[in-house]
Amino acid sequence: MNKISSSIRCVIIICAFVITGILSTGCGSVPLTGRKQVLLVSDKEVFEAGLTQYNEYIRGAELSSDSRSTALVKSVGSKLAQSTERYLKANGFESELDNLEWEFNLVKSNEVNAFCMPGGKIVVYEGLLSVAQTEAELATVIGHEIGHAVAKHSNERMSQQIMTQYGMAILSQALSQKSAAVQTVATSVFGLGAQVGIMLPYSRKHEYEADYMGIVFMEIAGYDSASALDFWTKMAAGGSNANDFLSTHPSDSKRIAEIKRRIPEAQAIAVSMKN
Repeated sequence: MNKISSSIRCVIIICAFVITGILSTGCGSVPLTGRKQVLLVSDKEVFEAGLTQYNEYIRGAELSSDSRSTALVKSVGSKLAQSTERYLKANGFESELDNLEWEFNLVKSNEVNAFCMPGGKIVVYEGLLSVAQTEAELATVIGHEIGHAVAKHSNERMSQQIMTQYGMAILSQALSQKSAAVQTVATSVFGLGAQVGIMLPYSRKHEYEADYMGIVFMEIAGYDSASALDFWTKMAAGGSNANDFLSTHPSDSKRIAEIKRRIPEAQAIAVSMKN
């Protein structure tokens, strides 16, 4: 029994060393919030894996023929991209710009949905414009998606999936063949292969973080972040019309209350950027 216990202790110690080594070399922090995160995959690998699936999706999607709405999505996206880059440059995160190649598309679909792939590849569905009826409300959606990109939530989710799928005991071996692991995990994480245009759900922690980052980028771009309250209130009351978007972007009274609480912070950051 003592020999077995000693063996178990040895395994635990070895695993602890593996975990410690991984966490010390694969940690990062989210711009704006400062939250620590485990990132086991390089930005380049995440971008390339996401881009492969994104390009496949775009080839099969029907882009909107509504030139006015398409131009609006691209215009709002461009303004928010510029405000995001301004923040990153002004706060010591200029190197993060290497990971961003913005693209904004409006897809012909009645679904109330939108999603973002790594690197800032953002897709909005026409159906979402029935809820986001003002430019500022549209900025709420796009700002939120940009928040996911800047916070590297896809990388974090892929890293969690790799740890879950490969197990901590063989994680170091999996990481030695990381490219294969990344490609394997990317399909299930992004979900675009099996469920066209539907990203798998982020955690509530990620959603709140993207909400906050989104309203900061909104304010810097000159949009009133209070419009985010109008948008999410309509989404919460939208019933079946909002089900597609809410499947990946949960909306509730707590979320709305959290946005309301953080609006003064977003406004203060925007003011400081002007000084």
